[in-house]
Amino acid sequence: MAAEGSSIDALGQFELVPVFGRIGASVGFTQSSAHMLLVVGLITLLLMAGIGARAVIPGRLQALTESLYEFIQDMVVSQVGEEGKRYFPFVFTLFMFILFGNLIGLFPFAFTFTSHIAVTFALAAIVFVLITVVALRLHGLKFFGYFFPEGAPLWLAPIIIPVEIVSYLSRPVSLSIRLFANMVAGHVMLQVFASFIVMLGGLGLIGKIVAVGPLALNVVLIGFEILVGFLQAYVFAILTSIYLHDAVHLH
Repeated sequence: MAAEGSSIDALGQFELVPVFGRIGASVGFTQSSAHMLLVVGLITLLLMAGIGARAVIPGRLQALTESLYEFIQDMVVSQVGEEGKRYFPFVFTLFMFILFGNLIGLFPFAFTFTSHIAVTFALAAIVFVLITVVALRLHGLKFFGYFFPEGAPLWLAPIIIPVEIVSYLSRPVSLSIRLFANMVAGHVMLQVFASFIVMLGGLGLIGKIVAVGPLALNVVLIGFEILVGFLQAYVFAILTSIYLHDAVHLH
């Protein structure tokens, strides 16, 4: 716990610390990097275990894997169209990486790497570059017509074009901040109430009785964080699909 005396350090949990001794420190390999590799490993194991069975009557892992696969595939196809199937692996990978990154931090001594704006902005930047490359590859110079809708009065161009450009460039910012802010807010609340439990527990019998309130609230918050972790991964994935729709269909 980050409770020292009567103070609560709710932001200390986000501090990056090098791991693996001098080697990690020399290359800047932190617990965030380690948890990213761990998440990649866990996702790979889940998919291999789920796909490897190939049973007619699926077990739990196979059912979970197939459900996640179908869920994201249906979402991509519904948003982008049949052309979206070619981009499904990217969206699925993005969804799984963010989902596991959101949830892994709920385990003791684990770290939520999606609580760092550098990570979420990097993911959003990858999406931004992809949709721009897709749009340019499919439509060439017609892509720039996206910033001035067809049929709009020409005299409105000095107003519409800057607005559309700013709106387009703000996509990675809004994607990254939304995910980052939700993860930080949730973990700060968990840390604050967990610290209350420790502080009240040190006040004797009365304090332990009162600490039941923050403990119960923290249990509820953990359930809420699981829901938020899934929703934020879904929001990131569906917005990516919407942006891909715009890139493919240029509207």
